[in-house]
Amino acid sequence: MERAHTLCQDGVSTGGVLAHLERLEAQANKSHKESEELQRAQPEESALETKIHQLRHIRDKLRAEVKQRQARDKASFANIEPDQTAEISEQDVLERNQETMKAILQAYHFTGLSGKVTSRGACVCISTAFEGNLLDSYFVDLVIQKPLRIHHHSIPVFIPLEKIAAKYLQTDIQQFLFSLCEYLNAYSGRKYQADQLQSDFAALLTGPLQRNSLCNLLSFTYKVDLGDQSFPFCARLLYKDLTRTLPTDVTVTYQGVEALSTSWEEQRASHETLFCTKPLHQVFASFSRGGEKLDLSLT
Repeated sequence: MERAHTLCQDGVSTGGVLAHLERLEAQANKSHKESEELQRAQPEESALETKIHQLRHIRDKLRAEVKQRQARDKASFANIEPDQTAEISEQDVLERNQETMKAILQAYHFTGLSGKVTSRGACVCISTAFEGNLLDSYFVDLVIQKPLRIHHHSIPVFIPLEKIAAKYLQTDIQQFLFSLCEYLNAYSGRKYQADQLQSDFAALLTGPLQRNSLCNLLSFTYKVDLGDQSFPFCARLLYKDLTRTLPTDVTVTYQGVEALSTSWEEQRASHETLFCTKPLHQVFASFSRGGEKLDLSLT
């Protein structure tokens, strides 16, 4: 029994020594590989350092050249007369304005804004539309100089052209044209609605349509039938925002009757809502169909 026990102990001891030797061999191999990798990396690091030094040298050289160029430009600029400097600067501004105008006309050719570059600047044509209907066109002949100015135009006198020009013309030509387009399209849209009311729904009007030149104040009387009853209403539409085609304030009253029934009062209130939310001719189209309640539910 003692001999077997000794052999067992020897076996365990021998196995432990072998495992230890294997670990030492693995560590030696690992150290050898790391040493080889380090030797291979040293030339690469050396090459990278050399490259870094070369790039830094190039950077310093470029910096020095830039400084020399700036010094020469400064010296040359100092020798230019003040009038020549102002002339060069003004010419640069004018050329940039011309290029900007060309870009605007090219980019927005299909949005109602078109035109051509002229010898003195640009002639811009603004075509208005409403609900897919092409309406009136207007032109503005611009002189590209300092300061920019309007040579000729066909803008109606009640459009605030001078106000728009004072705000944008010298600082942002694009915004000037867009703002002018906004005013003109809104005016044309309001005028179109009033014209449609007079031409297509005269049978529903009980008096003349009254409007100002800007078409931002309309008043008219009309009748609506409900069953066997018919009552005349009087409407007043005010467009405070001249860039909109829908009124900002609407008042509908009834004529000749001191008090209306509940159903007619509901009709009057619904008319005010319709006038605020839908184009004028569309509202009267719903009246002629007897479907004003249905159209109101769709707004």
